[in-house]
Amino acid sequence: MFRELRKGMLCGVMATMAHSAVMMAGRQMGLMRDQPPKLITRALLPGSRHRPKPGENLFATLGHFGFGTAAGAAYAMLARGHQTPPSVGTAYGLAIWLASYEGWVPRLGILPPVSREHQPGRQVVMAACHIAYGATLAYSLNRLNARKPAGMKRPKQVPTRPAPMPVGATQNGMARQWQR
Repeated sequence: MFRELRKGMLCGVMATMAHSAVMMAGRQMGLMRDQPPKLITRALLPGSRHRPKPGENLFATLGHFGFGTAAGAAYAMLARGHQTPPSVGTAYGLAIWLASYEGWVPRLGILPPVSREHQPGRQVVMAACHIAYGATLAYSLNRLNARKPAGMKRPKQVPTRPAPMPVGATQNGMARQWQR
């Protein structure tokens, strides 16, 4: 169980890196102004949710990677060491997106639900981010699950000698009459 958690956490970090790269590319292309992890962090920190706060970038990064790491661990526990198709990982990533951006984020009043988003570019970027997250998570976990654990080495093949045969026996089980 702990091995699966560790693998999932590692893969969750890698998948969050892929997610973040797509999100930053979307911002560079002008498809969304502020990144949602920063907006969520800003809303959760004390003070006005519409004004920048000291340390929000650090807290947003830590929170984003913490969430991605935990989601990766949950995925690994669900996979239980088995290979999963990339489509399952992609669906998992999209499920996280919908549960977050149609669920708890709008309920906290941080962002509007995806279905009522005023920035269509943000919808596209965030869907692409979560697709990248899920695909990377499935791929990296599949790679780790295909490897043998470090402590589990194959036992050495020790050459064996045939057991000594009793006097008078032959390999086919018939007694040698002439040796008596």
